[in-house]
Amino acid sequence: LLTTFWTIFALMELSPPPKGLEAAYASLFTTGSLSFLHELISTFDEEMEQILQLRVSRKAHLDLSGDLPNFLESTAHIRADPDWRVLPVPTRLQKRHVDIGDMAPCDTQRFVRALQSPAQGIQVDFDDGNCPTFPNQIKGIHNVILAVNNQLPGECLTSSPCCFSPDALHRTGAFSTVEDKVEGKEAPGPLFDFGLLMYHCGRTLLENQSGPFFYLSKVESLMESRLWNNIFVWTQQKLGLPLGCIKATVLIENVLATFEMEEILYELREHSAGLNCGIWDYSASFVNKFGYRRDFLLPDRSKYVNMEKRFLRSYLDLLVQTCHRRGALATGGMAALLLPQSQHADSYSKVLAAVERLKLLEINAGVDGFMVYDMNLIKPMQKLFERHSEGDNQLHQLRGDVSVTPEDLLSMPFGGVTLHGLKYNIAVGVLFINAWLSGKGHFFYRGQVEDSATAEISRSQVWQWIRHQARLEDDGRVVSRRLVTELTKELRTELGLFCRSGRSTQRLHTAADMFLEVVLKRHFPEFITSYLNLDHTFLSSHCLGEEEEAEAAVEPSRGRSKL
Repeated sequence: LLTTFWTIFALMELSPPPKGLEAAYASLFTTGSLSFLHELISTFDEEMEQILQLRVSRKAHLDLSGDLPNFLESTAHIRADPDWRVLPVPTRLQKRHVDIGDMAPCDTQRFVRALQSPAQGIQVDFDDGNCPTFPNQIKGIHNVILAVNNQLPGECLTSSPCCFSPDALHRTGAFSTVEDKVEGKEAPGPLFDFGLLMYHCGRTLLENQSGPFFYLSKVESLMESRLWNNIFVWTQQKLGLPLGCIKATVLIENVLATFEMEEILYELREHSAGLNCGIWDYSASFVNKFGYRRDFLLPDRSKYVNMEKRFLRSYLDLLVQTCHRRGALATGGMAALLLPQSQHADSYSKVLAAVERLKLLEINAGVDGFMVYDMNLIKPMQKLFERHSEGDNQLHQLRGDVSVTPEDLLSMPFGGVTLHGLKYNIAVGVLFINAWLSGKGHFFYRGQVEDSATAEISRSQVWQWIRHQARLEDDGRVVSRRLVTELTKELRTELGLFCRSGRSTQRLHTAADMFLEVVLKRHFPEFITSYLNLDHTFLSSHCLGEEEEAEAAVEPSRGRSKL
């Protein structure tokens, strides 16, 4: 293993710079930025820990009491008050038709392409689509700083900063993530990302009417949005920026947050850029919060779970209604499908039609925008918006026809488990871990991009099916520890045929073993990314992997795998 040396600064303790990133490291960690980062973390570290403890106690209450979430009586006055609104967003955020999702900025080539694209925005991602290794974080944040100042190699350089057309909305790591290379201890990951981005880019973005804009992921309650608001207020005061200049879109990725959406907007009303919904993290949260209950058994996602199902349709309708009632933008999830590279391919029109059908459901529900991964989908989706909506947004669609009950939000779709769905979930889980061991936060598999959101729902379903001994529709077999172990080993053997070195073969075997470790546990690990990032096997494997160029077990060409 590599020997770790520590660089001691006046206020903080840092790991040494990753090899090849010495200049980026030096530009990020200046005396000023370190002082700011230290004070930010020191100010809010304890509150963030309290939030995480509150999550634990809330989960324990649900498990022990058998209670189900409901709209809060204590905040009924906020929901009943018809007059309050969020502050208007800047002009550049009023049209959010198509954003690029999962844009990990450590991928310099793709980041430059995104900056030059016709998209309305870019989800500059330090969360689901990013593997938060120290080199990736350093390179990613450094690339953002270069982009803000039009110094990124390959960028369309001009004399003024922030000339790029798409708005950059930076998605920090979730509350549960940690950064262990600063402060001499495990520090809150989102404060590391947010602090460096704000210190180095906040004023420049503001002066050029380009931000600072953020996505806030994995928010579960009004208390968490209140904490984020306090962080924003403190940061603006510390950096001498006007109150309310930071704008943030909250991703409603947890079933508990759905019952507090108005309160979340209220807490962030001076800083809100709206709410966002996404299918897979949200669906996985049902297993996270209610996975021990058989009446919340989630059926095969590939066959029975989509935005037309009652619980997801109600979630989307309520989100749009809530946002538009309060003057906030409502955005949909990311289209993960990838177009074939040739427009003449037989499957091209089928893939495009599939994406259009799903996204038209969201447009008709009143969303103001959504995301795509494939940049070739930007213009077709923008045209779809133009054909089926009017103006820059749909804030005028107040959705007075919507009346969503707790029963609507908690109604599980009917359906069973298929062998295909089980194998698919195993493959996504194993390949995601393999990608992480390679320092990558997402990968391509069977015509679409997979990231930590799809890995979450995949491993969650496998865990839940084992827990409740679900039976396969195909042949009646029980989804057991033995069956899942056998299928995982079969997958490992099939994929192993395409590994190009002994190291990549070993990495794949490690990924398969770690997947089994996660899904065979009696008690559900809350987040797969937190488990991987804190697990000694991942840390050791990644340190070894840094010594050579990482190879993927899946075919590098877009949309296809070797399985």
